Amino acid sequence: MTTFKLYGTSGCHLCEIAQEMLKDQQRFVGEFDLDVVDINDSDELFERYGVSIPVLRHPEGKELNWPFSAQQLRDFLAA
Repeated sequence: MTTFKLYGTSGCHLCEIAQEMLKDQQRFVGEFDLDVVDINDSDELFERYGVSIPVLRHPEGKELNWPFSAQQLRDFLAA
């Protein structure tokens, strides 16, 4: 099964919206695993993603930064 990473922080309302959007997309693109990564746990991740969360990372390395629409998310997950 494909595993995507969602970079964010606890208490981030945009990250919560992104998680809900991802749950909704499973009915269109099929099942996938989601690894939610809190960037506050790593100085390196905080430096990289601190001003752009939420960020969804594809297993192949490409990333989708917020803001994204449901259609953009669906296309990203299906690619």
